[in-house]
Amino acid sequence: MLAVAFTFPAGRYHATPWGRHVNEADVAWPPDLWRISRALIAVWHRKLDPTQYPRERLHALLARLAEAEPPSFRLSEVAIHAHTRHYMPGKGDKRTLVFDAFARVANDDPVVIAWPNLELTGPQIELLDALLHNLGFLGRAESWVDARRTNDVLEPNCVPATGYMDAETGEVTGEIVRLLVPRNPHDYFAFRRDKLVAERLHSDMQGRARLLNAAQKRLTLTLPPDWLDAISVETGDLQAAGWSAPPCAQAVSYRRPLNALVATAPKLTFKCPVTKTKAAVTTARYVLYGRPVPRIEDAVCIGEALRFAAMGRAQRLLGQNALPKELSGHGLGANNRHSHAFWLPDPGTSGEIQHLLVHAPGGLSHTAIRVLTALEWIKRDEGEPLRLMLEGLGSSTLFDAITPLVGKAAVWRSVTPYLHPWHLKKPQMRTPAATAEAILEQLQREWRGHGTGLPEIVEIRELPSVQHGGRDLRPLHFHRFRRKRGLVQPDTLGRLLELRFARPVRGPLCLGYGSHFGLGLFAPAADA
Repeated sequence: MLAVAFTFPAGRYHATPWGRHVNEADVAWPPDLWRISRALIAVWHRKLDPTQYPRERLHALLARLAEAEPPSFRLSEVAIHAHTRHYMPGKGDKRTLVFDAFARVANDDPVVIAWPNLELTGPQIELLDALLHNLGFLGRAESWVDARRTNDVLEPNCVPATGYMDAETGEVTGEIVRLLVPRNPHDYFAFRRDKLVAERLHSDMQGRARLLNAAQKRLTLTLPPDWLDAISVETGDLQAAGWSAPPCAQAVSYRRPLNALVATAPKLTFKCPVTKTKAAVTTARYVLYGRPVPRIEDAVCIGEALRFAAMGRAQRLLGQNALPKELSGHGLGANNRHSHAFWLPDPGTSGEIQHLLVHAPGGLSHTAIRVLTALEWIKRDEGEPLRLMLEGLGSSTLFDAITPLVGKAAVWRSVTPYLHPWHLKKPQMRTPAATAEAILEQLQREWRGHGTGLPEIVEIRELPSVQHGGRDLRPLHFHRFRRKRGLVQPDTLGRLLELRFARPVRGPLCLGYGSHFGLGLFAPAADA
């Protein structure tokens, strides 16, 4: 038997059923296998190492789930159909009323999906556990989720069915809801072949690509020859091609309890999440969407834009006088200079800023978490706003496998230029050796302000350039100035450094002027 439990720590599950408009305020309940499969594919793309978990293993796992009989569900005892209403700004003074519907559930009452007769192989179980461990949300980004395999399965109360009534008594035993499940690969290929034949597109598609009209091109894009690609087709592309349902999905009728989603219910008592941890929540990671994607050279601009967006969201949610101190950095005291948030780029190997980190070493409060989970976009001076999707929230170690910035090492190298935060005196600038000694002294002084018991910086080495996306970048290639007026900037040139500590330290590591906004960012030296 295979069973997976989904618990929603925030007590909310946001998801709109296929074919329904968001303003219909309907909720896709329970989470269907189609949505779960697409979420697992997204986790594999964004968070797992493809060398450790090849695509073929993901295909085999999801195909095994699709080929099995439709799963059963054990739904929460109480689920409340609720919604919020708010106005979205439009052009001019126009405002659009938007409904945000969700199922409100107890955060210690899991939804369990089970396949009673399904057995997975060892490698498939290993991959499934890795996917579930890294799954941060299900449905909309607000639907935080803890997912895990479980052996504790109660009698299912939402099962595949063909009618409303009990065959023997004739009594109504539930209500019918249609859930989407992926077609198995064989059925999809047969469906695809028949559709292409019906549309007279079954010939050599590649050779005839230039002869297709716009509607035919949209159709062929939604019928890829690869089964995993077919599950992953964007919803907007499916709707543009005119599909009333995803071609790689099929609807299955389920019978769930009457009034499985009620409009009112006794007040739910929310307890601590099922997955408990002593580690403080310090770090949030976002995926950044937009064109053009910003480059690492503009790290400080993006860092400031991210903080600006967070402060604006906090004012709207909490009020002008209730901004979380760990986000604003104000009112923390003179001895607490670096426990508030760092707004950092995470460029990976491409040299483009495709992810962002918000890291508060002193921890994030519930109000700060509320603000960070509500972030949806950031503005920039030129081009369209950049969209944000919250990828995960927890301690920095949560992101060990997907970004080196939170790694642990004794040798760290510059990702962006370091700018010394205090002025150098004239004797310290007379020779390169004196300057290097003064820079080391400033680094050690600032590093000691990050906490007690930290290992000393024992050596520094200046680097001529750093590589990002195949480009050799020197300090002058980077934007090195903050937008805030009136700031005293002791160093306008910057330098690229390699730091060696007495023993390994854990990141994120940011030092110097503008370090809370992406300057002075370091990453572990891979070859040290």
